[in-house]
Amino acid sequence: MAVLKSDYLTTGPKVAEFEHAVSTYVGAKHGVAVASGTAALHCAMYALGIGPGDEVIVPPITFAATANCVCFMGGIPIFADVDPATLLINPQEVEKKITKKTKAIIGVDYAGQPCNWDGLRDIAHRHCLPLVADGCHAIGAKYKGRKVGSLADMTVFSFHPVKHVTTGEGGMVVTDDPEYAASIRLFRNHGINTDARQRELTKAWFYEMVDLGYNYRITDIQCALGVSQLRKNDTWLARRRDIASIYDNFFLGNTLVAPLAKAEGCAHAYHLYVV
Repeated sequence: MAVLKSDYLTTGPKVAEFEHAVSTYVGAKHGVAVASGTAALHCAMYALGIGPGDEVIVPPITFAATANCVCFMGGIPIFADVDPATLLINPQEVEKKITKKTKAIIGVDYAGQPCNWDGLRDIAHRHCLPLVADGCHAIGAKYKGRKVGSLADMTVFSFHPVKHVTTGEGGMVVTDDPEYAASIRLFRNHGINTDARQRELTKAWFYEMVDLGYNYRITDIQCALGVSQLRKNDTWLARRRDIASIYDNFFLGNTLVAPLAKAEGCAHAYHLYVV
């Protein structure tokens, strides 16, 4: 109600509040909220400078947007297979797919379980490749004590209605790199270097379009919902884990149905319970 009565319904202070809330929650320095998780993936590829002919390694078990975001930039998604026990991308398979054309690696925390980020980080470091986390299933999940959002060069979240935290439609990229964050802010606003809120604060009357971008903005109305939802996420995660443990016990010893394996040292977010 406060947003509806305010001067801003979009590109206003509630967007920045939500960005700060999410980035603080996951342990990242910067957050950039956008219109969807798909838009967030597209923004991440733009920030990396992916272009025609560039290869980006992705898993074959994921939502279509993980691979499509590479195609949006003219790049080529290269599929590295998953571990059949977890359906998470296998670092050994990633290593096999690296060529001179490889420009990035995207890991997907499928169903809410973090990937083998140590393995992926080692490969990315040795080959001087940026590492992107598709954490759309995994806000609040942890890998060896660190939250998803603090494990890769950029992490993408979705706030679609089926996700843990929703803004109706929405997404975000979190990162510690200020240049990535600035690039994404530009891309989400048509490639224009300031938005209405920034121009109000600086008393500027003009703006410049410095690159080709998209209208990937999110509204203050949506972000108000997101701020409210985020406060409840830890409680909801605990409930999801309780329900998952009921399924675990039910399937124990079942020879026909096998749940996915769970890695040691990970706190699963259980967006899905997969058998």
